[in-house]
Amino acid sequence: MAETAVAPFARWRQPSVPLLLWAAVALGLLAAANIGALQVQWRDWGAALTDEPLSGSAHVLWHLRLPRVLLALAAGAMLGLAGALTQALFRNPLADPGLLGVTSGGTCAAALALTVFSGLHWALPNSARMWVLPVAAFVGTLGVTFALDRLARWLAPGSVAGLLLTGLALSAITMAVVGFCSFVATDEQLRNLNFWTMGSLAAASWKLLLVLGGALLLAAGTAHRVAPLLNALALGDAAAAHVGVNVSRLRKQMLVLVALLCALAVAWCGLIGFIGLMAPHMVRQLVGADQRRVLPLSMLTGALLLLVADTVARLVAIPAEVPVGIFTALIGGPWFLMLLRRRMQEQS
Repeated sequence: MAETAVAPFARWRQPSVPLLLWAAVALGLLAAANIGALQVQWRDWGAALTDEPLSGSAHVLWHLRLPRVLLALAAGAMLGLAGALTQALFRNPLADPGLLGVTSGGTCAAALALTVFSGLHWALPNSARMWVLPVAAFVGTLGVTFALDRLARWLAPGSVAGLLLTGLALSAITMAVVGFCSFVATDEQLRNLNFWTMGSLAAASWKLLLVLGGALLLAAGTAHRVAPLLNALALGDAAAAHVGVNVSRLRKQMLVLVALLCALAVAWCGLIGFIGLMAPHMVRQLVGADQRRVLPLSMLTGALLLLVADTVARLVAIPAEVPVGIFTALIGGPWFLMLLRRRMQEQS
């Protein structure tokens, strides 16, 4: 009787999750684009279709608010996917690019590019300058990701605590470098560094969205292709290799993909934590552990979480703006403690 009663609910619930998430994202987009310090009218949405120059609230909508809303969705999707891939790669539900120092590595490299090596930035042509921080962040995140993988497997293979402590140590090292950069920075450089350490979506633009949108589509396609391989990897390296998975190659590909996703998010949005931890957990509670569903739904959930956090950050202290990283940390910190307690109870 219990099985027959639960099965129809399970069959109804799982297919409805993507529809509900898409609906929530669409409603969140409309709400976030319409509310703020300057109220947007519905007629402003059609102003871009006319030949007249945009002014007033229509200009705010199309040149400021809508790019920012879409940047929140793109960056949140990247962080959600990076978190889901990290947890699948390390077979650890507590793994998160922020907690393990991966995003800190990107922030560290970006801080060095902004301060110690700032002269190189101005030596490049204008067309290449927008890529300085993404490339630097990618190098930093990639280096920390590979270091974490090697050190965790060497120091404490299979240990949750060992993985978290290794990530904590790497994060402390990279943030110490950020502190040194803050010490030697000029006033203008120091203001830019504050942006990286607290997170903000104020740098949104349509040109940036084209770059992030293209990268996100490529990452989503790669994730769709490797999802069955990650399901096999969940059984262990030996079992995955037995069914034909090239574990070493898959691990390297996923490390590079996670580093790229985190680098793009960090380069233009700063240090935003806990999105990659919360999104996959919420998805697994609804649809189970199949990576073919977890990966795409983690993108949607991460996009929704960051959109809500950024909207609150814009509204809570109008006309001032609170850094969005503060809100994600306030929510994600207690969430992580709850997950850690549950994990320890399961192991005891």
